[in-house]
Amino acid sequence: MSAIRRIVYAQSGGMSAVINASAAGVIAEAQRRGLTLFAARYGMQGLLAGDLVAVPRFSAEQLLRLSHTPGGFFGTARRDLPDPEIDPTPYDQLFQVLARYGIDALLYNGGNGSIATVAQIDREAKRRGIPLTVIGIPKTIDNDLEGTHFSPGYPSAARYLITSFLEASLDLASFPAKGARAFVMETMGRNAGWLAAAVKAASVVLDDEGPHLIVLPEMRWDKGSLLAAAKATIARLGYCTVVVAEGATLDGKPLAYQGVEKRRYVQLGGAGSVIGGWLREALGAKVHVAVPDYLQRAAAHWVSAVDHRVAWQVGETAVAWAAEGAQSGVMVGVVCDQATGGWRMEAVDAATIGNQERRFPASWIAAPFQVDRAFLDYLLPLLEGCPQIPCKAHGLPDFFTSSSFSGTNDASL
Repeated sequence: MSAIRRIVYAQSGGMSAVINASAAGVIAEAQRRGLTLFAARYGMQGLLAGDLVAVPRFSAEQLLRLSHTPGGFFGTARRDLPDPEIDPTPYDQLFQVLARYGIDALLYNGGNGSIATVAQIDREAKRRGIPLTVIGIPKTIDNDLEGTHFSPGYPSAARYLITSFLEASLDLASFPAKGARAFVMETMGRNAGWLAAAVKAASVVLDDEGPHLIVLPEMRWDKGSLLAAAKATIARLGYCTVVVAEGATLDGKPLAYQGVEKRRYVQLGGAGSVIGGWLREALGAKVHVAVPDYLQRAAAHWVSAVDHRVAWQVGETAVAWAAEGAQSGVMVGVVCDQATGGWRMEAVDAATIGNQERRFPASWIAAPFQVDRAFLDYLLPLLEGCPQIPCKAHGLPDFFTSSSFSGTNDASL
């Protein structure tokens, strides 16, 4: 493959607290190698519409601030591509745009569906004889990507949920027992229980075993056993804490969901209120239900240092692989290096793992309504470190915005 000189980077799907750390890694490595870098505004939407911006030079200070900024700096979209055999039109548009800008490599930063898109584009480019390198950069708070030890974004979301739960639990425990009380937290995670399970790490700090009940999509359970377990906990402590994944099911059906979005996406939510209602009605408990929603994926003020560092590294690695021309149709997989205690990157075939869901392992589920210590052995190293978040006046975060470029003539950033 000929030398890579012009790269386009696109963000895809839901955000994480460290997706811009991956963007910073992409920018830093592209600058180091003297490559021309473009970014698609609003992900695949921008790629198909030809809405690309030339990424100006970032200083080291600007890259650091960008890496600690939540949201997607270049914008994102949920846009799957059809099979080219069924509808080649989007691919015609995409390859025309890439040719117009002289793009040699596409770096696509996203989750399961996005990695499947990497495989689709790579396969179609090869079929058409187009010399294009396509590399996936992993990202999802759900931690359900195959082919990687963890998904960048997951440890930071987990850390936020664990801390929020810990703080709320200590608040709850501060009151004397005057009737039954319950606190229910509902986490994101879609069909996988990784985020809800992560809250068990609060037990490392709490004196009791909280959260007392954890409900995952991967668990089989019934309403009666949950209420009995909650009743026993309330009898012992005067209160009970419950963490439920938004995708929890009962008798094969979701506890609650908001509706079906365009295409294949089901908007989940409401499982916490369902369980809270049961505790209120059956046990007479005073119940508070917390739904962190976007807060858990946007909390850049409380990122895991491991997550931040690895998210930056997968961005750097994607550029390095593209520049070296040895990899295409792959995702940057994160591997735990047992010998050094650090992390290394390995190429994973995007076609093999795209649209696959890594569910929470059954071996880490401890009945009833608990997770095993082996899971904490996996999780706790991912939470390590407290990065110093850049601050500005009044102690507020110094997030990076388009106005952070003083004097730039590119108003589109």
